[in-house]
Amino acid sequence: MNKPIIFSITDQDSVSLNNVRAITIRGLGEGEPIEALSSVGNEFRIKDIVNPNQQVYVVLDRDLNFSTSLGINVHGIIGYDLFRDFVVEINYSAQHIKFHDPRYYRKKKSKRSETLPLTIIDNKAYLDGAVVFANEKEVPVNLLVDTGSSDAVWLFQDLEKGLGVPDSYYEDFLGKGLNGDIFGKRTKVEKVRIGSFVLADAKAAFPEMNSFSSIKDLGNRNGSLGGEILRRFNVVFDYRAGEVTLKKNNLFREPFRYNLSGIEVQHNGMRYVAESLADASGVAYQEDDSFGNVQLLLENRTRLSLVPEIIVSTIRAGSPAAEAGLQEGDVILAVNGKPVHRYKIQEIIQMLNEREGKQVRVLIERYNKDLLFSFVLKKLFE
Repeated sequence: MNKPIIFSITDQDSVSLNNVRAITIRGLGEGEPIEALSSVGNEFRIKDIVNPNQQVYVVLDRDLNFSTSLGINVHGIIGYDLFRDFVVEINYSAQHIKFHDPRYYRKKKSKRSETLPLTIIDNKAYLDGAVVFANEKEVPVNLLVDTGSSDAVWLFQDLEKGLGVPDSYYEDFLGKGLNGDIFGKRTKVEKVRIGSFVLADAKAAFPEMNSFSSIKDLGNRNGSLGGEILRRFNVVFDYRAGEVTLKKNNLFREPFRYNLSGIEVQHNGMRYVAESLADASGVAYQEDDSFGNVQLLLENRTRLSLVPEIIVSTIRAGSPAAEAGLQEGDVILAVNGKPVHRYKIQEIIQMLNEREGKQVRVLIERYNKDLLFSFVLKKLFE
């Protein structure tokens, strides 16, 4: 995004905006453009970073909500202009981000790091790389650097260039855009190369191009590079110098993970859960950035907790979970005997997709009835 976007505004939130006008925003997804407010002359602050004259966009549609699928409260997206004014260092393994004043920043030299050209076009960053398919032919690609994507690499089908969907693939939900859901074909490629770094058996997807209807001209772009690859590096973006520095971290050799169960989950509000204190082994907590627990202790030594409700948001046709009988809208109560309200949503996803060949038991609630389903996680690609 060019400018910061604010969304997920609730009745309890109060935001004072200056010089407001109505606009529409077009983004990825199959839906219609969304209505928003453009506001200029605002003070924008992140810790000690202050812009006294920041333009922001505010989306009032409450349906635009990434918090439910991420499991943490998300109120917006940082824009290009913050990256433009600083050297931005993202350390995925340490989970921190640093903003350096370009006037005083000195690049750290390391034999394990590599600095690559970064092209800025229309306030967006692009990086050259290559992909290798089963025929071992390397295909050069120009990729949008999408730090907001949790996927690995998206590729646009172009048979003349050699970008064709491999024989082994499955239809999948790829993510959410500003204008709706994005679907496509999920597959893997032999290799993805960025500079001299090579990632083998890399997760890849070919999105349906109607999700990109808001982009009038894709130019030389062949796809997107997302967080599933970027998180394997410590990354330093220097937009002014037109370069990015990558350094492998301890996540580099982790295998790429797939949705083996076929289940996508999300938060769906809150629900009460009663537990006997003799049976309750977990300690409830509240975190500032997550959907926490609120507890009531009753006289009969039963703990009544207000916890997040986790539901099946989408389910892939033909997947193990679908064949077992799970459905969209099912409320997930437990996975392999573990109550899901004690875990973060990322941990629940991992429990559902631990490894090929593992048997998974899912206890759900459907129409006020508890049902238990069991299925085995199957290998997706040979």
